[in-house]
Amino acid sequence: MKALLIVSVLGLGALPSASAMGLRQDRSAQSTQTFAGVITDDMCAKDGHETMRMGPNDAECTKACVSAHGAEYVLADGKNVYTLSDQKTPEKFAGQRVRVTGTLNAKTRAIQVQSMSAAK
Repeated sequence: MKALLIVSVLGLGALPSASAMGLRQDRSAQSTQTFAGVITDDMCAKDGHETMRMGPNDAECTKACVSAHGAEYVLADGKNVYTLSDQKTPEKFAGQRVRVTGTLNAKTRAIQVQSMSAAK
């Protein structure tokens, strides 16, 4: 506050902005969001489990694609498919609707997972 007062009194005008001083503002700070969708694998997320059918149901197919074929667990909401930073927790929710709380990297469509729970 004193710095602004001194600048005004001396008639020097406003202080330079952060960008004028060559400093970058951190625009990568992301807010926590909640996403809803189904835990599936990245191989079956687009075409559905009918193409691979690695088990008797979607949950077993998802688990088999991850363990036997190197697929990754993802969250699919019907329009988007998001990769998940946590690849352990989704196993118990395979084939189920869930709510994932975390931050989204919009460029990579990856969610940095903070928590995951069954959707109600």
